[in-house]
Amino acid sequence: MVEDRSFEEIRVGDRASFSKTLGEADVYAFAGITGDFNPVHVNKEYAGGSRFKERIAHGMLSASLISTVIGTGLPGANTIYLSQEVKFTAPVYFGDTLTAEVEVVEKREEKRILNLKTTVVNQEGKMVVDGQARVMKM
Repeated sequence: MVEDRSFEEIRVGDRASFSKTLGEADVYAFAGITGDFNPVHVNKEYAGGSRFKERIAHGMLSASLISTVIGTGLPGANTIYLSQEVKFTAPVYFGDTLTAEVEVVEKREEKRILNLKTTVVNQEGKMVVDGQARVMKM
């Protein structure tokens, strides 16, 4: 279900989240869509010899869950991305359950722009993506 709150209903401090467990099929589908077949993501033997000791999900796959929250939860339908800043703070492994959260930190009435704090944490509460977004609510 896609939320569609009006700009006027949205308040500083409002939050929304989305959780998903990333499996092998998710990582391979993302690799197929983007063409990013870096062996640390798709080659078990190669990844075993890396600093991570096993395959990890693409950082941008983890960050893309933020888009899910923005487009379907907060602000929801009729939201246009203007910018997204991301910092990858920890690896994401196959089977990790990620929760992306968006929080409204600033509301600019004159242009209908919202500044958002954006984070993704794993099942242990460890932050794997930190950032901020700027969006326009139509």
